[in-house]
Amino acid sequence: MIDRLSQDFGFLQQAIALREQRQEVLSSNIANADTPDYKARDFDFKTAMTNAMDQRMKLSDTNLTLTSPRHIPGKAAMPSDIDMMYRLPYQPSIDGNTVDMDMERVQFADNTMHYESSLQLLSIDMKTIQQAIQES
Repeated sequence: MIDRLSQDFGFLQQAIALREQRQEVLSSNIANADTPDYKARDFDFKTAMTNAMDQRMKLSDTNLTLTSPRHIPGKAAMPSDIDMMYRLPYQPSIDGNTVDMDMERVQFADNTMHYESSLQLLSIDMKTIQQAIQES
């Protein structure tokens, strides 16, 4: 039962964390819209979410202790951070800045909507579980 709850909440928790991180990236792009030579960055949410869910079952940075010289050394490394990409500008600017404010606003609004819907799903799941516990 606990494993099932961890899976459900883990997915939404990871989605919310990635949406939050993307919101910070998009905010940084918007804040630097007038900075010369600033390169707008972003990441593909779907790829990041897939990678995060694949990495959930792996060990964090771990080194196994060898108790015999014949043992094979074991090591597990934490996955790397999200692959940040530079956004290609549709219309390059003279100062080298690649921030397109219209694109950033649309991406920011879309990410905000998905962030809020993930929070609502998490809230609904928690209320459902709370109601089931109270009824039993």
